[in-house]
Amino acid sequence: MLNNPNLLNLIYTIIALLTAIIPHEVAHGYAAYKLGDDTAKTDGRLSLNPLNHIDPIGLLSMIVLRFGWAKAVPINPYKFKNRKKGTIIVSLAGVTTNFIIAFIAAIIWVPLYVRNNVIFAGLFEEIMWFNAMLGVFNLVPVPPLDGSKVLASLLPSKIEFYFYKYEKYFYILLVALLFTGVINKIIGPIIFSIIKFFIYIGSKIWNIM
Repeated sequence: MLNNPNLLNLIYTIIALLTAIIPHEVAHGYAAYKLGDDTAKTDGRLSLNPLNHIDPIGLLSMIVLRFGWAKAVPINPYKFKNRKKGTIIVSLAGVTTNFIIAFIAAIIWVPLYVRNNVIFAGLFEEIMWFNAMLGVFNLVPVPPLDGSKVLASLLPSKIEFYFYKYEKYFYILLVALLFTGVINKIIGPIIFSIIKFFIYIGSKIWNIM
């Protein structure tokens, strides 16, 4: 099995996706719970069980097309003491978690790469890449991504109302950006810069490379 590069790459991708998607969603729910909203907890979304988070079509899309989605974590921002501030914190919780995992993966990857441990180096490279990618991608301020909720929360309430009222029309914009490759040109260099920075820090920690 380990001699089959296609099968091995598929295993890498699935593991990397699970380490990116599940903690991302749990972080949203946990942050909301700590801020007074128990909706995600009641719905069973604070669990690390993949079945509670994975959307089969979204996972398949991520594997094949390199972008996808999970089941949206139910959040009731009106349970927060400060709705706008709470929404920003919850929205950024998933992204922050992805960057932390990508950073840890980079630290682990560095000595594996130096020692030419191909199998595990490949796995942690995928974990690093998918988490960095998901983190940056979700910061794009276009609905339904997390960045759009941050942007909306920073807007005056009246403008925020219209932003959410017409947000479904922005979905078309997101699809267009994805299929035309425009979004890759925008976030691609950012993703690689973050990965290079994490690897640089990892090499300094291990004092190698």
